[in-house]
Amino acid sequence: MESQSGSVSPRKVTVWIGGAAGDGIASVAETLAKACARTGLYAFAYNSYQSLIRGGHVYMQIRIGSKKVWSQGDFSDFLIALNIDTLQRHAKDVSPGGAVIYNKEKIKLEPGLIKPGVMDCGIPSSTIANKFGKSPIMQNTVALGALSYLMNFPFEPIQEVLTSTFKRKGDAVVNANVGAAKAGYDYAKENFKAVPLTWQLTHKKRMFLTGNQAVALGAVAAGCKFYSAYPMTPATGILHWLAPKGPKYGMVVKQCEDEIAAMNMAVGAGHVGTRAMTGTSGGGFALMTEAVGLAAMIEAPVVVVNCQRGGPSTGLPTKTEQADLFQAIGASQGDYPKFVLAPANIEDAFYMTTEAFNLAEIYQCPVIILSDLLLAEHFETVDDFDFSKVKIERGEMVANYSGNGEYKRYLSTPSGISPRAVPGTANTVYVAGSDEHDEDGTLISDVFTDPEKRVLMMEKRMRKMTTALKNLPEPQIIGPENADLTLIGWGSTYYVIRDAVRMLEKEGMHVNHLHIKYVWPFQSKAISKILKSCKKTLIIENNFTGQMERLIRQETGLSIQHNLRKYDGEPLGPIQVCKKIKEVLSEKKVAELVSH
Repeated sequence: MESQSGSVSPRKVTVWIGGAAGDGIASVAETLAKACARTGLYAFAYNSYQSLIRGGHVYMQIRIGSKKVWSQGDFSDFLIALNIDTLQRHAKDVSPGGAVIYNKEKIKLEPGLIKPGVMDCGIPSSTIANKFGKSPIMQNTVALGALSYLMNFPFEPIQEVLTSTFKRKGDAVVNANVGAAKAGYDYAKENFKAVPLTWQLTHKKRMFLTGNQAVALGAVAAGCKFYSAYPMTPATGILHWLAPKGPKYGMVVKQCEDEIAAMNMAVGAGHVGTRAMTGTSGGGFALMTEAVGLAAMIEAPVVVVNCQRGGPSTGLPTKTEQADLFQAIGASQGDYPKFVLAPANIEDAFYMTTEAFNLAEIYQCPVIILSDLLLAEHFETVDDFDFSKVKIERGEMVANYSGNGEYKRYLSTPSGISPRAVPGTANTVYVAGSDEHDEDGTLISDVFTDPEKRVLMMEKRMRKMTTALKNLPEPQIIGPENADLTLIGWGSTYYVIRDAVRMLEKEGMHVNHLHIKYVWPFQSKAISKILKSCKKTLIIENNFTGQMERLIRQETGLSIQHNLRKYDGEPLGPIQVCKKIKEVLSEKKVAELVSH
């Protein structure tokens, strides 16, 4: 937030809303963010929550700006504290010129808890809320109204969102919520001075959605007709979105008894010609891996979404991490062709999901989408997707087989891609078994394992990856070519890297960015060429061992010079990244980009 002397246009404003699970934090935060989205502002909302239905500590971070917002930021300008725990944890992180809003009837403020220069905005939330209903959650709505005034943000968009949210419950509920918010607004207006912010409201409406919702929408756009899943955080949002909406577009949505069933159902659907997808997190993906190998052996197209979270075992069910990279690459036993895609942002989550279905059918193999909790569950304003860019490519499909002789489902071809016929196509009878087989599907492992046929089939399948590397779009440097430092990232680190680069550009620093989206097959030649042209390199990851750094070294023989790793379950902040970048740039001795 800019200096508070005079009326200013904020570059970015961050609001934190904290309390216990069950306090209605998410609903208040979403109301504010949606109001911003409907007035033409950009918003980025991240929920830091625990695996409790009630209690614990939860806080929602919303960053708002008139231009694209790339991350949740590092500090807050306004804090709504719904309990004393939130005040004790986060009041120190409120920037000077900001404000702390809390229920002064329930929270006794400790001396020195609010920093000098930060407004103490205690309000009688309970008394105000009781005028509009007995629900304790209503105090949140009162605080939201007070926040609207303190931010100098118009109340009308807040009223519109509350009305649309509660209209299905009737006028009485709408009037109670709008009334409580307006009463909070009026109380703040009478007792506090608003921060003199001037918002540039274009009133251009934008979508406000999560990465999970973008994946689900991408599946619909790609013509997916079958989705199976067992609920597992943070992938459950895909199932939640598709369950009511998928059937409207001809999709069968199946909640299964476990991840083993979900994966096998999806493989079966892909085998018979239906575009199919399943979704889970790392623990569920561990159960799926045998069936992923089955898809590879019978060459059935299927898309698998792995929304990463902190591990191992149950680990951190509600926290973000990027530690399933090698799990995805090494899923199931043996060598087989696969794709591993890592969307960078919500737009990528939509477009790469549509691409995943094409890759699965063109190359007749499993495609794994590696998301993570940050990407999967954060809300963000995005411009409308361009559905004209969505192309459906089904690959080597056999409609009417008229070839001479027996149909060879696994015919060895120069590309490794065989003619695919779905069951029921005339004159295309074949065996699709989990054992190694001949070109026509006859198993070779029962009586005598024919070494020549095994080699033929293995090389045929793996040629698909050679073919794919010729066709995948090559990675590109984002930013100036001759930069002093190249940042390397994958997955959702894109957000904080872009934010940090933007901040450093304003300070006159020359930094660029290589983001790896096509994780497997690894584009060794293109990435090696880029890295060899870099002056200094810094890779940023949300895991302990530097998994992408290790993969780059494994596949190119090049060692990245510097790294920044975070594995506490929370996403990186731009100031943290900027600090590391400045440390690297200040080093006089340049570490070599070692070749092994």
